[in-house]
Amino acid sequence: MAPPLGIVDWVEINENLDALFSGGDRLTVHPMKQGYEAEVMKICSDQESYVLKVWNKNSRPDVGFQFRLLSVLHERGVSVPKPLGWGINTNGDKVLLTTFDGVPIHKTDKKKMTLIANLLTTLHRTRGDDLESIPLPRYSFTDYFFPGVREHPDLWNPFVSVVKRVQIKQEQLIHGDFHINNIVEENGRLTIIDWTNGQLGDSRFDFAWSLTLQKIYLTDLSADVFRSAYVSDNKFAQQELDVFEALAWIRWMLLHRSGGAPGGHKTIEKVRRIQTTNPLLRDYEVKKAK
Repeated sequence: MAPPLGIVDWVEINENLDALFSGGDRLTVHPMKQGYEAEVMKICSDQESYVLKVWNKNSRPDVGFQFRLLSVLHERGVSVPKPLGWGINTNGDKVLLTTFDGVPIHKTDKKKMTLIANLLTTLHRTRGDDLESIPLPRYSFTDYFFPGVREHPDLWNPFVSVVKRVQIKQEQLIHGDFHINNIVEENGRLTIIDWTNGQLGDSRFDFAWSLTLQKIYLTDLSADVFRSAYVSDNKFAQQELDVFEALAWIRWMLLHRSGGAPGGHKTIEKVRRIQTTNPLLRDYEVKKAK
């Protein structure tokens, strides 16, 4: 496969990409695990490796914003890929070129889950005021994270009841989809990838969403270590956690119904256990996930 770099009209760059292009036939392309939004490929030269993400599916995010956000976060020492450039290819698809920072995490342990919690803590300590050069978007909490929830009365009713218990704060930078598949590792270093959902939001929900996904898809031990490590560095009362975990559970159910959240037999057992153990959810009749 020919490297698809020369067919890109680069809008913004952080590096002299001519040095990369000059590799000619020494550049090789390797497919990577694909996401719901874009095609992802690894591009290798003799010396370095890069990731090219091409939004050629239904999603049309602001790639220029992602490029600038990653640039600022990388300069500030946050563990994110270094962005090299973004542009538009001949098909009209937006593309983003970054450094290659490792492979998905295949095995978790106590040390690694603690490091992951520390990554999220560092991220959440970045306030919007700290990134004045990057106007972070602020979306409607309900419409962004719960699109179509009003069409599901069995989810809408508990959502309305639960969300009334807390004031949603949109003051800090959040990832929006912080989970194990959006973290890569190389030589012991962990890096947060996929910043499509980066925004000003509520760090409590960002944490609860990540914790809920870990409870569903990882072991109980991994989720417990992550929770303890994060809570020890952040003020988080149990009643507050119940609220945001309930909201995260409702979001998972909503995504599952639209095919956006995979679930097998054991997965569904964990999902049902989360509902029955959360005091804000256990009394609601919700259509069971399949």
